[in-house]
Amino acid sequence: MTEVLFYHLTLKPLEDVLPGLLETCLQRDWRVVVQAGSAERVTALDSLLWSYRDDSFLPHGTASDGEADRQPVFLTDGPDNPNGASVRFLVDRATAPDLSPYTRGVFLFDGNDEAAVSDARQQWKALKAAGHALTYWQQTDDGRWQKKA
Repeated sequence: MTEVLFYHLTLKPLEDVLPGLLETCLQRDWRVVVQAGSAERVTALDSLLWSYRDDSFLPHGTASDGEADRQPVFLTDGPDNPNGASVRFLVDRATAPDLSPYTRGVFLFDGNDEAAVSDARQQWKALKAAGHALTYWQQTDDGRWQKKA
């Protein structure tokens, strides 16, 4: 079954956390698809990944860029996986497709948003019932990740 990680954002917003996690995936030569909750959010994340750091950018693409199969990171608001990713990130309360084709699923949710926390709990229950291996990570006061479950 798929390894599924839940990242509970309490100190830093998604915009500060996602690029670093994606960089780690690329360092491991993993292809990634990031599923956002809306097309507008895909556009915002696309912009972020080009400019989040002055000395770098994260190679990625969206459906509007074409050649999706060549993108190491693909941004979408749907269940597609045109780049053959083995890792799927879900942000902004995106509804997860079947995660069984993936090696890893990663949920990032805002701990300051009760609806997002509730959605994450529902996802946890459904994925646990489906037999996936789940872990839960929470930000510590110094911004690091601590495994809680």
